[in-house]
Amino acid sequence: MVFKDYYKILGLETNRVSLDDIKVAYRGAAKKYHPDLNVGNELAEERIKDINEAYKILSIPSQKKKYDRKWNYYIGSKNRLFEKNGNSKEVLRNMFFGVEEKPIEKKPKGKKIKGADVETSMSVNLYEAFYGLEKKISLKTPNGGIKNLTVAIPEGIRQGEKIRLIAQGKPGENGGKPGDLFIKINIQDNNRYRLKGNNIYTKLKITPWEAALGRRVTIKSIDNEESKIYIPQGTQSGDVVTIPGKGYKKRNNERGNLIIELRIVVPRSLTDKEKELFQKLDKVSKFNPREA
Repeated sequence: MVFKDYYKILGLETNRVSLDDIKVAYRGAAKKYHPDLNVGNELAEERIKDINEAYKILSIPSQKKKYDRKWNYYIGSKNRLFEKNGNSKEVLRNMFFGVEEKPIEKKPKGKKIKGADVETSMSVNLYEAFYGLEKKISLKTPNGGIKNLTVAIPEGIRQGEKIRLIAQGKPGENGGKPGDLFIKINIQDNNRYRLKGNNIYTKLKITPWEAALGRRVTIKSIDNEESKIYIPQGTQSGDVVTIPGKGYKKRNNERGNLIIELRIVVPRSLTDKEKELFQKLDKVSKFNPREA
């Protein structure tokens, strides 16, 4: 099989030319070997066929790109060798600017080796972990590029659990399959809720009189549902109230508990009336926390 040098057919010395260069070269070659100007010249008839064939391939960018791969192998590399050695006799045989196409020797393949697995981590907040979502992650490729992936995080994922993305690890060798990508999930608490096992912890601020007298109050869980809890009389800061089934999701579709730590908060400033009432309480109360 003969590989034709379309660039040389059009009178071009290299493949590093623009589409305009190709058009200009084609018009010049077509005019030179036009049948009307070369009546009875069989060589000119053959050449005009090759010229048209060359332009048909090189004038289409996708076809040119495909052709250039072969050109670099059969022509470009030989030209570089010729320039290096300076030996004009080392010109390959051709049939009208064609070169003999030699079969490419196939190197024996070694054993297929699967690519190495890659592990990375991703942080999500407690709400994202509870409800689940899709999140994008960017990773560096072995050749220094960037690969963007979309990771589906299932609802109720566990702290430290790993998500596996098949064939997104390092490439294999000798036709081996790529490795896998493992993404370790780090669930971050927020200023309202924190996670421990299957339970969610939160804090609730209450007034001194709510703590002393007892009160029913409303609190929201992570799923934004309201629940009523009772604060017992004589509640102390640090006491806890537990709401079963309002915590984090378990594997069996049940949920852990919502554990509420009560914190007594004293007003930083008082109205005249409030100050008067506290003064009266101070006079009548016999309670002394330092002796309790």
